[in-house]
Amino acid sequence: MFAGETLHAACCSLQFFTSLGAFTREYRYQITEQRTEQVYGDQSLRPRGGPMSLRLATRGCIRKVAVSWWRSSLGGFGWSRNMADSSGKMATAAGAQEPGGPVVKTEKQLKKEAAKNAKLAKYHEKMAMQKAQNAGEQAKPKEKKPVGKKAPTSFTYDIPTPPGEKKDVTIPLPSAYSPPFVEATWYAWWEKQGFFSPEYGRRTVSDPNPKGSFIITLPPPNVTGTLHLGHALTNAIEDSIVRWHRMKGRTVVWVPGSDHAGIATQVVVEKKLMRERGLSRHDIGREKFIEEVWKWKQEKGDRIYHQLRKSGCSLDWTRTFFTMDENLSRAVKECFVRLHDEGTIYRSNRLVNWSTRLKSAISDIEVDKVELEGKTLLSVPGYDRKIEFGQLVSFAYRLENSEEEIVVATTRIETMLGDTAVAVHPQDPQDMVGKLCVHPFCERRLPIVADDFVDMNFGTGAVKITPAHDHNDYECGKRNNLEFIEMMNDDGYITNICPQFQGMKRFDARTAVLEALKEKGLYRETKDHAMVVPVCSRSKDIVEPLIKPQWWLNCTDMARDAAEAVKSGAMRLIPSSHDRTWYHWLGNSRDWCISRQLWWGHRIPAYFVTFTDPSMPRGDPKEGEYWVSATSKEVALERAAKKFKIAKEKIVLKQDEDVLDTWFSSGLLPFSIFGWPDQTEDLKTFYPNSLLETGHDILFFWVARMVFFGQKIMGHVPSLRSPLSSSSSPSRPFLSPSPSLSSSLPLLLPPTLTKTTPSPPPQVYLHAMVRDAHGRKMSKSLGNVIDPLDVMGGISLLELQKKLEGGNLDPKEVERAKTGQKADYPDGIPECGTDAMRFALCAYTAQGRDINLDVKRVVGYRFFCNKIWNAMRFSLTNLGSEFTPNSAQELTDQETVMDRWILSRLSVAVDDCNRGFAEYDFPLVTSAIYNFWVYELCDVYLETLKPVLYGDDTSAKNVARNVLYTCLETALLLISPFMPFLSEELYQRLPRRSPSSPPSICVTPYPEQLKYHDPALDARVKLTQEVVRVIRSMKQDYLPAKAKPEVHLVCHTPEASDILSQFVGVVTTLSQCSKVNVMGGEGRVPGGCTMTTVGASVQVHLQLKGLVDFDKEVSKLEEKIRKINSQLEKLVKQEQVDGYEEKVPIEVRDATREKTQSLETERGQLEGALAGFRSMKE
Repeated sequence: MFAGETLHAACCSLQFFTSLGAFTREYRYQITEQRTEQVYGDQSLRPRGGPMSLRLATRGCIRKVAVSWWRSSLGGFGWSRNMADSSGKMATAAGAQEPGGPVVKTEKQLKKEAAKNAKLAKYHEKMAMQKAQNAGEQAKPKEKKPVGKKAPTSFTYDIPTPPGEKKDVTIPLPSAYSPPFVEATWYAWWEKQGFFSPEYGRRTVSDPNPKGSFIITLPPPNVTGTLHLGHALTNAIEDSIVRWHRMKGRTVVWVPGSDHAGIATQVVVEKKLMRERGLSRHDIGREKFIEEVWKWKQEKGDRIYHQLRKSGCSLDWTRTFFTMDENLSRAVKECFVRLHDEGTIYRSNRLVNWSTRLKSAISDIEVDKVELEGKTLLSVPGYDRKIEFGQLVSFAYRLENSEEEIVVATTRIETMLGDTAVAVHPQDPQDMVGKLCVHPFCERRLPIVADDFVDMNFGTGAVKITPAHDHNDYECGKRNNLEFIEMMNDDGYITNICPQFQGMKRFDARTAVLEALKEKGLYRETKDHAMVVPVCSRSKDIVEPLIKPQWWLNCTDMARDAAEAVKSGAMRLIPSSHDRTWYHWLGNSRDWCISRQLWWGHRIPAYFVTFTDPSMPRGDPKEGEYWVSATSKEVALERAAKKFKIAKEKIVLKQDEDVLDTWFSSGLLPFSIFGWPDQTEDLKTFYPNSLLETGHDILFFWVARMVFFGQKIMGHVPSLRSPLSSSSSPSRPFLSPSPSLSSSLPLLLPPTLTKTTPSPPPQVYLHAMVRDAHGRKMSKSLGNVIDPLDVMGGISLLELQKKLEGGNLDPKEVERAKTGQKADYPDGIPECGTDAMRFALCAYTAQGRDINLDVKRVVGYRFFCNKIWNAMRFSLTNLGSEFTPNSAQELTDQETVMDRWILSRLSVAVDDCNRGFAEYDFPLVTSAIYNFWVYELCDVYLETLKPVLYGDDTSAKNVARNVLYTCLETALLLISPFMPFLSEELYQRLPRRSPSSPPSICVTPYPEQLKYHDPALDARVKLTQEVVRVIRSMKQDYLPAKAKPEVHLVCHTPEASDILSQFVGVVTTLSQCSKVNVMGGEGRVPGGCTMTTVGASVQVHLQLKGLVDFDKEVSKLEEKIRKINSQLEKLVKQEQVDGYEEKVPIEVRDATREKTQSLETERGQLEGALAGFRSMKE
């Protein structure tokens, strides 16, 4: 119908090419919709079809229709008119008369003119008919067609439904699956009904549940922006797990929240201030800046929650948190104070990772390690030129009062301004230890010391030591009691240690120092050198090690306990491949710098104490002796008075300006979100959690720290509860708190949590990381960071690029990102829907591997949704409005063999799904679901059911309908954790077995082990399916699409003969043959057949005689083979050109090689078919 409308419109407007483009796009999707089961789906599961076959099939269809259109509709007035004009001009030229004279037309010209007039008359008649038809069409309501390359025709749900009210499911289902229609109104209803709350179905959360409980916290996304596909993967995995446990009848809590993201948020708001008002945070002051951040958070913070709701995440919104909320801030202060009191938190002047751009220390996770092979130019913020890295510069220090020298090498020549020693190995043969070098730019004397960390085989065997600006040198300086000289300030400028370089920017000083060394004759050489450059992930600045007075957390004991938890089996990492990394990191764990020089975040609850009494000694703020910590300034004053034994009136307190590292507050979340330090009902009931789940990239920066605090503060790892436990008690006793904490933690260990019951060890599931289709990490500057909403709803390229313009990227990065988007999404992103996106992400989650996700692959699962949709429409129609299912899923002994087979396959699917969820094997679950719906229910069972449903046997129909209902009901429950919207929409259309059935599929019990599995029957049908597959393949190779040939099956074993005789009707139906004959090995097969085998037991003979013109087919095949041979000759000649291997890029050579192999394979297939036809001719 659509093609006809388009053709008429195109003819009326005479805009052929414009209309053909729109027609091509729409017709391609129409073809796609019709060929879903042949083209899309789980590519790893489907050997036949694929995106390429879709394109080829679509091109062929479009080409045929377009040519037909051109010839039939335009031939009479488009081409013909132009040809007539051309002929007229030619005739005039041939029989030219003098100007003004009469033109004498030839007989041939007169005939052409008559033909032209006839065609014009026919054209006018046709136009009049079309005009009348169009007038009639305009009176009809038109279906809205999609714009651009979105998914097939989209339907919407337009019935007015108040928010939170149930959707009207009495209206007919649309003819095709449409995400906007399916996803409308359901989430608001779920939320209003309280299905996601642990209180649902019980009086209080502490009511015992014999089926157990499941508690998990959503890794809080940064409040700085929107979720991307990496977050979508986390959400899809966690929601599927949560929904499965909820359907298992357990008390489920999934807590949502967002992180204040100290550095990221401050950077975003600072850029916004500068862009909109031309002000820095220092211009408006700390208090006003914090107000600006809160204002920005209130405006933008809900975007993430909107995305989570649109993604179908079944979160308990009544417990939503933000890490800067008052109750969480109180928990952070309480934790800091307790750990400071016992000495685990201390103050020290030590090396930190410093960003001169942010003017703050940053954590290891915010440092990107950029590996360089040699000399490389990098862009550095604040410099107009690129800076050289990856070079090793050698220079000499002269010994004091001697002509001797010692040569050292460095990749950071500017840091030599802060050198305070030269180190050699204790066994170095040079007799240098104890001698002194002289610094060339000041009067500093540098001792030569012996230290084991020096590699004698590297360079000259001597190393310059800059204790204040290098981590290894820092430790060496401490061991050898060296001087720590700071040659660079917080802004990255050279200090006054060497006057001739004072005030220079650090990388300008790099060039100046090198030139000065050359002038003094101390420069030796420069050579390329592989190195790792630390880059701040936030500012793209080069990170510098600087000495700063900071607050530190002693991790030694906590790291040892965390490693032991995994080693002893008290905690389990999934997959176990992360165990080795866990041990390595914790075994080399350093103390954690928890200070950040920011304004946004949890301000450190520590106060420096000074006195108005001049008799009291003055403390050093770099040290910890004159600091007190407290949850408020008033309490700090009391504690200071008690500590220093002085009246409060003589004390002056100044709170530390710094804030805590964001990961500090995040590490407390498993218990702080439930009310700690108060002993709330939630804390008693929901701590410890059942599972920690996140990406493996933050294993140490979040998971390890949650384990640290869980063991230190709460006495055990935060995910200690077994999902099957019905008690609120942890599964093993709390570890005793340290003696220094015991007196200050009177409410830390509630009596109700001391009795325990055995259970499995706690689990930490670490999922794969999402990368783009090219294997690249998601990056805004690459343009490959995609909003899940754009995958669900579709987006054009133009709209995609507009989002970049409204972000925080620099103009150069915006252009780079646009280029990347244009390359990856030239036509934008088609509408996929929430359910398809969730299913796709989980389907490609293989434990221990990263996901190179091409967004276009998600489209395949959108068509899988349509497959389910069409199966349900067919089934609901054939069940009928009066159908009432049996009250229980029980066999009646009247089921056919195919009824028993589909129930057997359903049993296998149920077992695989439950096992996959229990083991976090999501590909196992998604494969089981996909295989059952597509290959077993739709491709086989529904086809074999049609003769029964269309027949007259009422009893057989009733049995078939009940089996079909059982399959649909169970299969919808299986997909519900992954596809909540689609499953709810269709489940609500099914009649219920009982009036007391749950109101929603999300609180309906998940299928348990069924008793229908029959392995022997599965094996018999498997042989039948293989025979059908072979017949279909042979038909595709030899016959036109609608041909129904006769087939002869020659069986060489009694078992095969018995099976195929039993299923001969099934084979006939599924292979769409006119007749299938089963015979023994001695049976005679008529002539005119082509043959292939199914293993060693069955020969399949396809009757071609009478259906195929052998001579014509032989000619066609010979012509195809000739064309392929010609193509192969050209490719071979290309490869034989002199210098081909050296001059032609490897990508081109690989493409040529692949094309050659493809053509050779195709030629072999054609030659096989040709031989078959020739033998049949004979």
